[in-house]
This record gives sequence, structure tokens and C-alpha cells, in this order.
Amino acid sequence: MMRSRFWTAAAAALLPLTAIGQPAIPGKSAPAAAAATPGAPQAVNVSMCTGCHTIPGYQASFPQVYRVPMISGQSAAYIEAALQAYRKGDRNHPTMRAIAQGLDDAEIKALAAYYAARGSEATK
Repeated sequence: MMRSRFWTAAAAALLPLTAIGQPAIPGKSAPAAAAATPGAPQAVNVSMCTGCHTIPGYQASFPQVYRVPMISGQSAAYIEAALQAYRKGDRNHPTMRAIAQGLDDAEIKALAAYYAARGSEATK
């Protein structure tokens, strides 16, 4: 019984990862989807940010309690520099470092441009 619960929990935790590498545009392969929207980050990358950085007043509790900043409307240069610093280890946050290490330079640049173009959520 315990083993069954473990595998059920493990499968539930890994289910969102099945979207990685899937086409951002339904019905098109990943390369075709990328060609259809040049410079646009894949949906999975945008959603990684959305889970924490678009919730007004959100506070996380790992590794300590802190306020998670909204990134919509930040300058692209700031977002790009922050992600590069997390990736290199110059900024210290375990979750952000792990996320940034999974991104290449082009993905970081695309994410920075995407969130900079969204403008401040507070002014909408």
C-alpha cells in the first residue's frame, strides 16, 4: 500500500514535466511552433515564472519567508541580468538558480523581453 502511494505521488509530481518539449502551438512540431513565433519563449518557460511572479502579494517560504517580486513591467535588461546572475550563482536562491540553470541565453533573453513587454500588472 505504501509503495502504491509513493508511485502515485511521484507520477503526480512529474506530470507537469511531460509538457517540456511539447509544441507551444497545438498541432505543430516544436521546431515548427518555434518558427511560427520567432523569438517567443516556449509556453513551459513562461509558465515557470507565472506560478510565483504574477500573484500580487505572494510570499514564498523556502528557504525562508520572502516577498516574491512581480516581474511584469520590469526592464528586459534587469530580468536578463538577474537570470544570468542566478545561473552563475552570483544571486543566491535555490529555486531560481535551478530554474535559471535550465535556460540558455536565448531563452533568458526571450523571457526578459516577454515580461518587460507585459507592463506593470498594477497599472492595468
